[in-house]
Amino acid sequence: MAKLHKKIVLTGACGNLGMEIRATLAALADELVSVDIVDAPPSLLDNETFVKVDCAIFEKVLPIMEGADMAVHFASIPDERPFEDLLGPNFLSSYNVWEAGHRHGVKRIIFASSVHAVGMHENASGIDADADHAPDTFYGLAKCFAEDLGKLYWTKRGMESVHLRIFSCTKVPQNARALRTWLSFDDLRQLVDRAVTATTTGFTVVFGVSNNDRAPLNNAKAAFLGYKPKDNAENWAESLLAAAPPADASDRAQMCLGGPFATVPLGESGVAGIKALAETAPASSTPVTDTKKLPSFLTKKGMNP
Repeated sequence: MAKLHKKIVLTGACGNLGMEIRATLAALADELVSVDIVDAPPSLLDNETFVKVDCAIFEKVLPIMEGADMAVHFASIPDERPFEDLLGPNFLSSYNVWEAGHRHGVKRIIFASSVHAVGMHENASGIDADADHAPDTFYGLAKCFAEDLGKLYWTKRGMESVHLRIFSCTKVPQNARALRTWLSFDDLRQLVDRAVTATTTGFTVVFGVSNNDRAPLNNAKAAFLGYKPKDNAENWAESLLAAAPPADASDRAQMCLGGPFATVPLGESGVAGIKALAETAPASSTPVTDTKKLPSFLTKKGMNP
């Protein structure tokens, strides 16, 4: 049976999240071209090829996009760094993917944006996808740049894009903040599938969170994609809250969507703060329900800020 697309290009294929979505994308295309700056994964899927490329170099990205229907751009440094360190991997790489895609007639870009594009908004504000950018770091600023880049290419060149503002994407929720921000790997895969298979998208921003009772946002404007997350961090609430630090309304790391990224000095790691929070959680944080799934959940942990 013919697949939906002829060729999909995935950048950042060897990252934690790229590895989780390779099979999803391969099932949607005759050919998946996986791209990363590091060596190929140990094994490739039947219809997958791998190209080792630095996406910050336009001349290297341009030929990869030839014949592609869609590109899924997950390549970046996934943490706060000095601006100069992020300029190539996080800013230029996005321009290169959009411009190379445009030159080769790519229909749509799916971009791994982040909560950190709006990280300085407070949890209590209940923002939706139209909220103003409020980056918490240079890392978040790079996500704002790519979102605006996607909007520009849609309005000026008719090139569609879907920007996935990914929150805390891990096997299981790692800390009390994740009761609001968790995105399970299964829901990530569903979100990517919906972004690729939607008939039309124009320029779209969607929040990448699971069906959490405490989700601090309104995702209704992306309902037309058909994204219906199934997992809920509330199943881990008892153990995560027991390990949480005391509530402090003066702490922006607790009050803002960006968590620890909202308080780190510009240029300094925010992931280090998230990992520190995770280390306060019990070693065997188990959900109140659905415990039969726990062993497979814990076989591999990922981390996305």
